[in-house]
Amino acid sequence: MSFFGFGQTAEIDIILSGSDTRKLAEIKTEDGKKEKHYLYYDGESVSGKVNITLKKPGMKLEHQGIKIEFIGQIELYYDRGNHHEFTSLVKELVRPGELAQNTSYNFDFVNVEKPYESYTGSNVRLRYFLRVTIVRRLSDIVKESDIIVHTLASYPEMNSSIKMEVGIEDCLHIEFEYNKSKYHLKDVIVGKIYFLLVRIKIKHMEIAIIKRETTGSGPNTFNENETIAKYEIMDGAPVRGESIPIRLFLAGYDLTPTMKDINKKFSVRYYLNLVLVDEEERRYFKQQEIVLWRKGEKTRKPIQQPQSENK
Repeated sequence: MSFFGFGQTAEIDIILSGSDTRKLAEIKTEDGKKEKHYLYYDGESVSGKVNITLKKPGMKLEHQGIKIEFIGQIELYYDRGNHHEFTSLVKELVRPGELAQNTSYNFDFVNVEKPYESYTGSNVRLRYFLRVTIVRRLSDIVKESDIIVHTLASYPEMNSSIKMEVGIEDCLHIEFEYNKSKYHLKDVIVGKIYFLLVRIKIKHMEIAIIKRETTGSGPNTFNENETIAKYEIMDGAPVRGESIPIRLFLAGYDLTPTMKDINKKFSVRYYLNLVLVDEEERRYFKQQEIVLWRKGEKTRKPIQQPQSENK
């Protein structure tokens, strides 16, 4: 086909500035594998250079212009034809003409807003990428390069604990307490379960972290529940007055921050699910939502107050 001019006559490489010092982050692909890409945060500039290498030295490449785009988009797997772009920036690298030799172009998207965290789920993907297009009459030459975005948050020290009583009348009455309701991704969930009344034969008890991904809206709403972690906290029958401690380390699990109504397309919420199983294999459970957030590694220095001139 290249005889008729349809073949790829050039290769495109996108080189990001500062890539030798920039951190890499991992993200799941749609098929469950993991990929590494360079990590960015909201408000950071995305810059670098585009290298175009001609495959056939001495042969000129005619084009209708070369452009680079920075795109943030959400793809719902049940609606693959539509990509919902929430960020779209375009820069023209060169006007229509022809390339006679290998060429490099610099680009700089300054202080780019990246409002959401990169995410790959069961029914949805949110991704950020650079796309270079050499526009041609018959077939464009296109190269895409992904980056990963993490959103950082901070919560005040006031972080109320969760305390609830749950039970079955005249059979079971328990009180459970978790030390707080908002946890960063490397945090430890600390809590206890206190048995006030036990008149059923409990065989064991476990706590699970459930991730619930919600996509769509109205009649087209899809909920996907995934058990991220399961942790047995008791094996055997408890007695009245017994207290069971809970200590669950989050760092070892594949968690994301809580995401609520992202671009009106999807949400990701997390729940602590307490499950009791009796000797007849009946299951009793109580679910409680928790908020997960990503903590920044760097702490900002507090702004020093100017000293008063009045002594």
